[in-house]
Amino acid sequence: MSDSVFIHSQEQLRQLAQDVLRYAKEKGASNAAVEISEGSGLSVSVRKGGVETIEQNKDKGMGVTVYLGEERHIRRGNASTSDFSQKALKDTVEAAYNIARFTAEDDCAGLPDEEMLERNPHDLQLCYPWLISTEEAVELAKRGEAAAFAVDKRITNSEGASVYAQQSHFVSANSRGFIGGYPYSRHTISVAPIAGKGSNMQRDDWYSSMRDPSKLATPEAIGRYAAQRALARLNARKLDTRKCPVLFEAPLAAGLLGAFVQAVSGGALYRKSTFLLDSLGKSAFAPHVQISEDPHIIGAVGSSPFDEEGVKTSRRDVVKDGVVQGYFLSTYSARKLGMQTTGNAGGSHNLTMSSSLTKSTDDFKAMLKKLDTGLLVTELMGQGVNYVTGDYSRGASGFWVEKGVIQYPVEEITIAGNMKDIFMQVVAIGADTLVRGTKNTGSILIENMVVAGG
Repeated sequence: MSDSVFIHSQEQLRQLAQDVLRYAKEKGASNAAVEISEGSGLSVSVRKGGVETIEQNKDKGMGVTVYLGEERHIRRGNASTSDFSQKALKDTVEAAYNIARFTAEDDCAGLPDEEMLERNPHDLQLCYPWLISTEEAVELAKRGEAAAFAVDKRITNSEGASVYAQQSHFVSANSRGFIGGYPYSRHTISVAPIAGKGSNMQRDDWYSSMRDPSKLATPEAIGRYAAQRALARLNARKLDTRKCPVLFEAPLAAGLLGAFVQAVSGGALYRKSTFLLDSLGKSAFAPHVQISEDPHIIGAVGSSPFDEEGVKTSRRDVVKDGVVQGYFLSTYSARKLGMQTTGNAGGSHNLTMSSSLTKSTDDFKAMLKKLDTGLLVTELMGQGVNYVTGDYSRGASGFWVEKGVIQYPVEEITIAGNMKDIFMQVVAIGADTLVRGTKNTGSILIENMVVAGG
């Protein structure tokens, strides 16, 4: 990919990074780490055929961390700037140095060990610039919204449609010899229609997000599907409180996977603020559940040859046959736990949740049959997860299902349980896989949860 879409080339960013490290050394820093980035993008939104917003961004920044002291007596300071002049870079290094001088010593601070750093990063082809004009972006958004309105006359309003294109690049380096960086992109088309009138109104939305714009769904397909989802929610009912099986639609199932990541991440573990404390080597899920991490998938949103600290990433099993095989650790959290970094400074990479019981025929309809009679959840509200206790309670809406067939939409309900029980009661994971951010899973069927009526 040519650097021509950016003002600075990768080589220029590398030189700036090396300059910053040199300034830190001259100032007296024991070690230092720097990241320099640049990006540009376009975002447009339309509503009812009219342009609502047009935003263009061009940004750049440098952040530096300076370390003073060695071994278990390390102080650190951070500073940043958006000015790439040599004076500004020197001033920023000095600011970080001065902050470090007056911070408390931290026996777990410091750069990763040299053997953990990525020396020969692979090109994972993560940048596909979308040099779309404002007029073209507006036209795409209008097409998506128009397609939603065309589905049915009961689509009466819209929260809008949007098109977002972003391409960036960065270089990260530290004083232990690591230097690496690459360009990357992320593009999105979304539509959010409203169905019905008066007190009987429902909204829904759908979007497509890819690094490569040629792989985005068409705006028409996105608009039509968003409209169908909104229409399906009309005339929703309430439910009496009950216990029943619950099927999480794939986009929401990714949230369950996210809750697991949060619970076994370093910060929560060393603070002892997680319901999965000391879970390594223990069963956290039903025995058929598998979770794998693969940071090296070509072109994927969650791919990266190294983490935010320059630590090399690798494919691994995070959960195998329901048993936790690994945590998500940065260098700092790993030292706090007396362990080794897993290359997850900055988060997870391309997580896939699957089941050894899943067949290729286990599509969404098949998952409804597995549910038989129970609740299909298609929207969640609120942040009702207590990561210390595992208690889970969230507002929800969706559909009541009987004998594998959707009967009617439901709203103003709450689903509740404990995350430990929810994970252990995963009955099935569908083949209707969907990627949402860095997570990939099909719909997830939970054996039993409390459903409270409004």
